[in-house]
Amino acid sequence: MWLHSFKGNSLKTWEEVVEKFLKKYFPESKIVEEKATISSFHQFPDESLSESLERFRGLLRRTPTHGFSEPIQLNMFIDWMRPQTKQLLDASAGGKDKTEDPGRSN
Repeated sequence: MWLHSFKGNSLKTWEEVVEKFLKKYFPESKIVEEKATISSFHQFPDESLSESLERFRGLLRRTPTHGFSEPIQLNMFIDWMRPQTKQLLDASAGGKDKTEDPGRSN
């Protein structure tokens, strides 16, 4: 219905369609709110790693214009994992502390 609300050939390129769609359904206020939710993500006490990852991915999908690069997404996800989960990730990575970035302090 939204697409048909435009008169005739007012949208001439796919980029115009995307721009109008994003402005309509992802206004700046919503993007700011969702980015705050994504960046403050944390693992719940009784949540497994896979459940936590699915919930985090869902937050990212909810706001396709979040603008977080994959390395930033990974850091946000790992930073807010419970210590036990970080240990599990480290052990899965061959026993080395892969969740620590020498340039960052946790």
